[in-house]
Amino acid sequence: MSHYIVHVFGKEGCAKCTMLNRRLDDLLSKEPYKGKFVKQYDDLHSEDGLRNFCLAQCVNPNRIPAMVVANPDGSYVENQNPDAPDEICGNSRLYQYLGIQTDYTGRGIITPEMIRSILDAVE
Repeated sequence: MSHYIVHVFGKEGCAKCTMLNRRLDDLLSKEPYKGKFVKQYDDLHSEDGLRNFCLAQCVNPNRIPAMVVANPDGSYVENQNPDAPDEICGNSRLYQYLGIQTDYTGRGIITPEMIRSILDAVE
């Protein structure tokens, strides 16, 4: 079975990165996400993590942690409605690809509701 890949971009010692990983792990262990997605943690201090981050092209390095959904073939899932307003994710939603990044103009927290809205947008 093919799975969508949820890339989480973060760094060691980051409390918000730890929180995003924990929340995503919890969601991916339950229906309707269980078996449809797998998480890949991309540490930005590693060569592989930095490479995947650069391939995402649209994540701001000042807005880590972030997550981007990839197709089973590894290509990132395109955002089908990039100009649509997003009441749940607001300015945290990525434009080009399906994903979110931390918006430090507010509390800088990626909520479970924000994560679900991104996962639910995968066709």
